[in-house]
Amino acid sequence: MGLVTKDDGWRISDKLWKQIEPLLPPRKAHPLGCHNPRVPDRNAMNAILFVLRTGSQWNALDATGICSCGSAYRRFREWTDAGVFETLWRTELTQYDGLKGIDWSWLSMDGAMTKAPLAGSKKPGRTRRTEASRVSSAAC
Repeated sequence: MGLVTKDDGWRISDKLWKQIEPLLPPRKAHPLGCHNPRVPDRNAMNAILFVLRTGSQWNALDATGICSCGSAYRRFREWTDAGVFETLWRTELTQYDGLKGIDWSWLSMDGAMTKAPLAGSKKPGRTRRTEASRVSSAAC
């Protein structure tokens, strides 16, 4: 049994799932037609959102009981390539803009495109590596 034994309030609501489900690409049939049943899409989405929300590692999903890490990551890659998350983001953002309004005149972007100017300079001097090599050569 995993660590998550009951709904923690962060699962996808039925209302949101009705918006997400039509965005998902159709399932591909297994070439041999015989394999373990596929993890339900809703479980996989709950697992993906758990990782994105908490910042945990994919491997940590195995302890939660939501979905296996391998299934969640494969589905994440599949849905990312299909544009599911971008479409969902645009849809929900537009919906929020209609309900509450977004002040598009005030936008902010953050990013780092260059090295930090005060990151330090490369000065010749003693480092642990040069100190260690000096000590080891003196021992010979």
